[in-house]
Amino acid sequence: MPVARAFRWSNLASLAASAALALGGCMQTATPVAMVQPRPDLDAMAYGQPYNAPQPVVVASNGGGAIAAFSNSFAASPAPMPVGYAAPMAVRSGASYHLDAGDKLRVVVYGQEGLTNSYAIDAGGSITMPLIGAVPARGRTTAGLAGEIAARLRNGYIREPSVAVEIETYRPFFILGEVLAPGQYPYVPNMTVESAVAIAGGFSPRAKRDLVTVTHSESGGAMRAVVPLGTPLAPGDTVFVGERWF
Repeated sequence: MPVARAFRWSNLASLAASAALALGGCMQTATPVAMVQPRPDLDAMAYGQPYNAPQPVVVASNGGGAIAAFSNSFAASPAPMPVGYAAPMAVRSGASYHLDAGDKLRVVVYGQEGLTNSYAIDAGGSITMPLIGAVPARGRTTAGLAGEIAARLRNGYIREPSVAVEIETYRPFFILGEVLAPGQYPYVPNMTVESAVAIAGGFSPRAKRDLVTVTHSESGGAMRAVVPLGTPLAPGDTVFVGERWF
């Protein structure tokens, strides 16, 4: 009897230990596994379709509050306007360019070396030549001035004069305001407002650098406009660079 009872208690202890081990294995927590987002190229290789990333969540606010105020501030702001830059144009010395004081001309009278020379248009808008004296040049083209000179020479001086006029030096331009060296400078064909500022030493620290005022004079009057830096200049134009306020 004592031996049988001991054997039974031994079996019961073994069964209890086995049950405890089984329950302990069931209650263990599984090792966490890191989830890696599939790469688009691997996803395409495995499934034949590109990986679609989740779309961002957009929070909408129909009421008041800071979000509404922030959104309304952007909605109320005007869209930025692109600044248009005019393409530089060559100053033509033929039919379109009108002469004025400060232009220096080369007048050629074929077969007449005494008349062929360089002449500057004076403040009164004329050039002064031998035999015919002062010839009005302001507002004329080079072809028009050549015709006028030929007509005057034909009147009692030369039977069939042949005259050509070309521009030797254009009249200067002027630049004022917030540049390092304002003043009068020789005009260079195809120049723009930006190159005029560079010739005058560049902007001063207080200069407004996006827009300038250009005054263009013609025989019929003057025109003034606020223009961007890429705007082409003509001989005799006046550029004014303003001061910024902040």
